[in-house]
Amino acid sequence: MEKKYKKIGVLTSGGDAPGMNAVIRAVVRMASTNGIEVIGINKGYSGLFNKDFKPLTAKSVCDIISRGGTILKTARCMEMMSLEGQIEAATVCKDLDIDTLVVIGGDGSLTGGLKLKEQGINIIGIPGTIDLDLKCSEYTIGFDTAVNTAVEAIDRLRDTSSSHERCSIVEVMGRRAGHIAVWSGVAGGADDVIIHEEGDVDIEELASKIRKNRLKGKEHNLIIVCEGMLDSQKLAEELEQRTGVVTRATILGHLQRGGRPTALDRVIASRMGRKAVELFMEDKKNVIVIYKSGNINFIDLEKGINFENKYRGRLTETVRILSL
Repeated sequence: MEKKYKKIGVLTSGGDAPGMNAVIRAVVRMASTNGIEVIGINKGYSGLFNKDFKPLTAKSVCDIISRGGTILKTARCMEMMSLEGQIEAATVCKDLDIDTLVVIGGDGSLTGGLKLKEQGINIIGIPGTIDLDLKCSEYTIGFDTAVNTAVEAIDRLRDTSSSHERCSIVEVMGRRAGHIAVWSGVAGGADDVIIHEEGDVDIEELASKIRKNRLKGKEHNLIIVCEGMLDSQKLAEELEQRTGVVTRATILGHLQRGGRPTALDRVIASRMGRKAVELFMEDKKNVIVIYKSGNINFIDLEKGINFENKYRGRLTETVRILSL
């Protein structure tokens, strides 16, 4: 390896996702094996402005593969919203003599990487977000763990809903994408799912479905709602008024971001982290590591973040057909 390629910076930015630590571990271990120094930048892009760095060694990432969250911490960074801030952040990277900055996060984090690329910093992005909302990659780190967390909560709620013969409204995360809602709806045996991709909700149609299922002998009901779609508490009140069925809303919120990552998240995170260092060694610049058809590949950074991954599958039909 030529001497000029000797140092990688790594940061986690935006919302944390289970599996981020597995990525950090893979990057550090792969780099260490190949004589590459790794600098960890704490609290996302904010660490560049606050000069909050630390060296990462093979030993320093022991036993983190099973931990949720991120050992590097994460934060939103308003300074990266301005050109002046982007120039300052790029200057810090140059002063650190970083050859490439590995950015682990979602679309906002990778967009920040694009801004640094415009200031002359080489970027390798790794998609870490529970929302699965990056179209360039068929999988984003944290999604499987978030779905499993939601399904576990749904299973517990079903126990009490069944005992009291209630209807449960469960609000899950996902931002503008309905992947978590739909997957947890199928796995949790929901009556219906409400996601942004399908537009406005017909509350009377929803109430009618609940009434029909009750007439068929169903003793409890479950509706999954994607966050930001509507007010889940008001929906519960409206459905109770229209159906006469006691209805309660539960908002899972940031519970879905925490916890030990599943095996799937650990494996894909490890593969992506290794691939990032391989791309660095191959002198590939300004790319995003992606998962496609079972393989770990890469795509141009700017091309990869220009599309939002909305839910467009047919699993919603499965939810509704199997609920009857």
